[in-house]
Amino acid sequence: MILGLDIGGTKTAAVLGTRHGDIRWRKEILTKTDRGFKPVFSEITALAGEALVGSPERVEAISVSIGGPLDVFNGIIKSPPNLPGWDNIPLKRLLKEQFALPVFIEHDGNAGALAEFYFGSGRGFRNIVFLTMGTGFGAGLIFDGKLYRGTNDTAGEIGHIRIAEDGPDCYGKAGSLEGFGSGTGMAKLARAMFPAIWNESAGVSDLYEAYRSGSSEARQVFEKAGFYLGRAFAMIGDLLNPERIILGGLGMRIGDAFLPVARVVFQEESLPQVSAACQIIPAQLGETIGDIASLCAAIDQGKTTGGFTS
Repeated sequence: MILGLDIGGTKTAAVLGTRHGDIRWRKEILTKTDRGFKPVFSEITALAGEALVGSPERVEAISVSIGGPLDVFNGIIKSPPNLPGWDNIPLKRLLKEQFALPVFIEHDGNAGALAEFYFGSGRGFRNIVFLTMGTGFGAGLIFDGKLYRGTNDTAGEIGHIRIAEDGPDCYGKAGSLEGFGSGTGMAKLARAMFPAIWNESAGVSDLYEAYRSGSSEARQVFEKAGFYLGRAFAMIGDLLNPERIILGGLGMRIGDAFLPVARVVFQEESLPQVSAACQIIPAQLGETIGDIASLCAAIDQGKTTGGFTS
């Protein structure tokens, strides 16, 4: 049994699951990031403790999926944009001290990629790119059947790439891909394009509700987001030549609002042989992906090391 923690900017979930991705227990709390690290960590450890006490089987390891940037193997969280105040937090050490169990930590994009690779729409493929599309925007890369981390664990921080000269200010700069591909960014884009309609309290769910009700303004927002997402898909395709680009989060939930435009732009912008070989699809695991992904740091690193030791 593995205790998985899916720590996000909006919610944090704890799950008990197996090496085969079977979820046996789950509970979530609101992260409430405006409080800073200590109060949030206190609630996370309480949630983890509840899971451990209630587990019918021995828990072998703790596995964490969390937004980057981070030092994966040392388990240090380095100021993720969706977790303000989490600056150089030694999360792995703190969890080991609290629970005396092996702890494995993974970038949420990598964890999502591993979940789809092992258990979802990535099964049977060797080269996939998984995109997180939630409060933030990141990627997990699997090449030749193996997770690619880069030189210092920052491969996949695609949300930081400047995709436009101007745009919503996310991930430290205006015009970044996170400003067009994340829920935070899309809400900011709507407020910038139509300030008389959407104010600071409006979120991407409000924008999508308006789109479903026939709002032309909401459609224009999603079309603009889709345009830049399509460019990003083409960049990913031409550079990495994956078999599948798999979309989590918003790509699963509201993809009908922006994917038609994004797919057209992808076809126009990428090489013909690239687009012919690559499908852009929602994650097969659906709303369970975060739970299963939270187990995958331990599943994957455990396979690499031959067991749960960290």
